[in-house]
Amino acid sequence: MLAWDLGRRQLVLQRRPLVMGILNVTPDSFSDGGKHASPERAIEVALQMESDGADIIDIGGESTRPYSDPVAATEETERVVPVIRGLATKLSIPISIDTSKASVAFASVNAGAEIVNDVTGLEGDPDMIDVVKSTEVGVCVMHMQGTPQTMQDAPQYANVVEEILAYLIARRDHCLSRGIAQARICLDPGIGFGKTHDHNLELLRHAARFRETGCPILIGHSRKGFIGHLLGDKSADRMAGTLGVSLAMALAGANVLRVHDVKQTVDALRLFEASGGLD
Repeated sequence: MLAWDLGRRQLVLQRRPLVMGILNVTPDSFSDGGKHASPERAIEVALQMESDGADIIDIGGESTRPYSDPVAATEETERVVPVIRGLATKLSIPISIDTSKASVAFASVNAGAEIVNDVTGLEGDPDMIDVVKSTEVGVCVMHMQGTPQTMQDAPQYANVVEEILAYLIARRDHCLSRGIAQARICLDPGIGFGKTHDHNLELLRHAARFRETGCPILIGHSRKGFIGHLLGDKSADRMAGTLGVSLAMALAGANVLRVHDVKQTVDALRLFEASGGLD
């Protein structure tokens, strides 16, 4: 049975994927910016996510939407650490910190986070891999072409699935060479990060290929632009589209789904499994 080692505990990965609830404590994230601005409100929302069935809470203090402005490490730390500290003694599920800065990751782990979720694949900050190694937490390594400021400027691939699979395998092997055990590594193809709508759909159609890495696979598709594009309405509510992709990813063998709408995703997965969708 595949498991994800977080240091303090292991998450056993069953046929039904785990649900990672997104909690952005930012003013400018694309879907929920400004909604959880105070630590008290963010803590309240995280506890509700746990009650709704979330398996992990992923807390971010810097928006990574296309063309977003970077945030100083001190400001990012000030946004996330009070929330993590407030939740660490209240939640029974693990906390993930969504950051590409080593100092933010280190402070967050000290406050109670058990996973570092880095959209730069541990390449954005040269000290990040040492923080992950020394703290012995779980890590999620994502693919992104470019940076949030450049990633949607005409991304190109000769073969998007093969190139991203090769990248994730290379990052896995780099982590192994630096002393991070494979059991601690989760990999993410980075839906929406330096990909066109067609690239995103191609990755989703071939999501089962990423299981070849031997690591847990996380898919972060929630409410992203390709859903509105495919529906033909950029302003449409994207929850139903997100749920459709979630079920397809469950069928493809994804291990973790990173979503905004926790209760709806958990309910959909339970019914999908109960009605034979995961047999």
